[in-house]
Amino acid sequence: MFALRVFLVVLFGVLVVFQTLSLPGQFAHLAEESPEDAYLRWPATAVTVFWVLCVQVVIVCTWKLLTLVKDDRIFTDAAMKWVNGIVWAIGAAWLVLLGVFLFVGFKASDPAGPLLLFLLLTGVTVLGLLMIVMRALLRRATTLHTDMQAVI
Repeated sequence: MFALRVFLVVLFGVLVVFQTLSLPGQFAHLAEESPEDAYLRWPATAVTVFWVLCVQVVIVCTWKLLTLVKDDRIFTDAAMKWVNGIVWAIGAAWLVLLGVFLFVGFKASDPAGPLLLFLLLTGVTVLGLLMIVMRALLRRATTLHTDMQAVI
């Protein structure tokens, strides 16, 4: 569990650098290189920073769930709000990704971009649905754990 926490911190730190320096700088550079696409600079920056924020929410929720596991409180209602946070973050990222997919799909002259976005959209859909299943399993396990505690 310690190694996972270390990598969550490292990942969070790298994402902050991307969010504040790399992504805005990259889209500013692209706007300078392609003035005809400069109007996409701020929308692309906002969308990608939002996606990074969604990943950061998942990292924080995962950290809190790890704490609940460590404290042997994972099978409580407290865990559900953190799992719900993960589900909502994935859902928000999926919704914005769908919008980007539709925008790019209607404007693209080459199918590579829309196909890549469709692959990402499918992957995020599977991840979101998997988290919904995991949430249902946690809810069931929490109910069973509570019932067992009442019996004992």
